[in-house]
Amino acid sequence: MRRTTLLASIFGFAIPLLAAASAQAQTRTWVSGVGDDLNPCSRTAPCKTFAGAISKTAAGGEINCLDPNGAGAVTITKSISIVCDYSEGGVLASGINGIVVNAPAGSIVTLKGLDIECFASGLNGIEMIGVGVALHVHKTQIRNCRASGGNGNGLLVANSSAVAKVLVADSYFTDNGGTSQNSGILVRPTAGAQANVVIENVKLENNTNGIFMDGAGGGGATNLNVKDSVMSGSSSNGVSVFGTGAVFRATVANSLVSANAGAGVGASGAGASIKIGGNTITHNVTGVTGSVQSFKNNQIVDNGADGTPVTAVNSGGLILN
Repeated sequence: MRRTTLLASIFGFAIPLLAAASAQAQTRTWVSGVGDDLNPCSRTAPCKTFAGAISKTAAGGEINCLDPNGAGAVTITKSISIVCDYSEGGVLASGINGIVVNAPAGSIVTLKGLDIECFASGLNGIEMIGVGVALHVHKTQIRNCRASGGNGNGLLVANSSAVAKVLVADSYFTDNGGTSQNSGILVRPTAGAQANVVIENVKLENNTNGIFMDGAGGGGATNLNVKDSVMSGSSSNGVSVFGTGAVFRATVANSLVSANAGAGVGASGAGASIKIGGNTITHNVTGVTGSVQSFKNNQIVDNGADGTPVTAVNSGGLILN
């Protein structure tokens, strides 16, 4: 009898310990359209939303999608990957931000395989604020984020401190932007913060601006590099850089800039500049305007006005043609 009581005592104590261990954050969690956020977010008992899974995912861990789903909006406050490679991760963001990245310094955030729909009233598909972190966006579509004012962007980079690193590849930004100050991708750091943004193999179609670097937020020196991409059908500009204080500079290479209702490529303000090489800039109202330098291998043709001749890039006294 005493032995039975002792065993019951041991196992009775062990059960709460096991339950507590299972509730701890995991390195990998899962979401499903038929999941439940009361579940532990395991593969066999997935959660339903990203918000439900993120609290059960350890810093540096990963959330995966088991099936096509509506995983919902989420605020990210730590290093994490949300990866839906083989099954779409859906985010509906009517009147709100889709994904907010507000993680501590040194954090790394990866977003892959997502479909973010804002229903024309969403604020920003992805919004990066706070401390600059490393953000990777891959194989993602963001569309119809068209709230007005400072919001209404597919991707807003608006860190207020440190240096943000934003790397976007193999993605689509369509029908975003509520006003001429909004964009498919808006780079607008504040309070002296800086950003380095790299965009490769990305299509930005029918946005207010395709890509807009805006120094009006008071950001520090900021750089943009665009390669093998398409900026077309914008109601304003394809690629626009504005800077009156700190240096805001962009390089656009091997890309198509077409059918934009403003400038294909334009820079304005004392701190703004763009270098272009290997691009086709065509069928825009204006091809190029402002402080634009060329590697002299672009095709700038059949615009309403091709623009004033751009100067050659000068590197160490050597003219590169």
